[in-house]
Amino acid sequence: MRFLHTGDWHIGKNLAGYNLLADQHATFQEIRKIAQDKQVDAVVIAGDLYDRTIPGEAAIQELTKELATLNIKEHLPVLAISGNHDSATRLGIGHQWFVNNDFYLNTNFSDAFHPINIKDTQFFLLPFFGLQEVRNYFADDHIQNINTAMQKIVTQMKESFDPQSQHVLVAHFFAAGSKRTAESETMIEVGGLSAVNTDILKDFEYVALGHLHNKNALHEERVRYSGSPMKLSVSEAPMEKGVWIVDTDPFEIQWVPLKPVHDIHVLEDSMDTLTNEQFAKNYAKDDYYAIKLTDREIIPDVMNRLRQYYPQILSLSRKYGFSDPKRHQQSTKTQLSPDKLFEDFFQQTIGTEMSAEQEKIMRKTLEEVMKEND
Repeated sequence: MRFLHTGDWHIGKNLAGYNLLADQHATFQEIRKIAQDKQVDAVVIAGDLYDRTIPGEAAIQELTKELATLNIKEHLPVLAISGNHDSATRLGIGHQWFVNNDFYLNTNFSDAFHPINIKDTQFFLLPFFGLQEVRNYFADDHIQNINTAMQKIVTQMKESFDPQSQHVLVAHFFAAGSKRTAESETMIEVGGLSAVNTDILKDFEYVALGHLHNKNALHEERVRYSGSPMKLSVSEAPMEKGVWIVDTDPFEIQWVPLKPVHDIHVLEDSMDTLTNEQFAKNYAKDDYYAIKLTDREIIPDVMNRLRQYYPQILSLSRKYGFSDPKRHQQSTKTQLSPDKLFEDFFQQTIGTEMSAEQEKIMRKTLEEVMKEND
């Protein structure tokens, strides 16, 4: 059979305050088209459907609409698991009757040992879990690490193997040999412990993983991360996003890239270059930007000036820091009012403009300081 492997949708994610729901919807439409064009027999989603354990109403509506489109409109079996960002209890509500439409959503550890049979393939859906769940299930307090746990899990799964079928594991964990990225699931591991040794997974024809957002995080022929379908942090800016198309027999895997709706760019240059119209024309105004200025001096109204060319700035920093602040304070204090100086200092330090509430606090504080000096 042929299936599409994706994961880490993180529906409801905000990127430095920017709502990504519209981008996520457009990306889903592209995934839907790939599923149609490649004539897949099923869609696998390897966890982290939501970005938060308590998603907002708009995120719930969006995910429900996307899953219904695949499963009900396109008549595709959907096989999904809960990830560490999902609330297993909330996500799993209704799973008992989902199966009537070939929507297999597993959020319960104990259900991982009951395979889903589609065509020539058995799917084992293993949601994100903690070590105590494994100890409780096997009534074995001697399970002290993730690899001992996975050995137990795989051994029991193999008891349900049909020798005439192919076997696929869908899971959400950190696998040995994979590489984390700066902001993508960096510190979270199953049970807070170490990585799963991929040798334990050798009895599966394919392991569809979620958890890390980079499809190149692991280089194993049959153990793969799909990565997130969108860039969800500045650290993911250089990554190519996409989905895997997997054929089980004969085994073949194909990477299909997804085009960013609004890309993320990291720009390192001087203020003069970045605000040069010819330079700025190379970049779409509605993309996202992390800017690292090479200038060392204080630049008045820096954020507003940059936003004339790059409206959606995620962060602003100085690559080489600032030059002597005392000298610049002396040269600028006669030109700028105290509140304007503080606004610029805030922008340079934090990378964003002050909110209305922060401005109110700042002005009140300055007034009090001025009164004390009178």
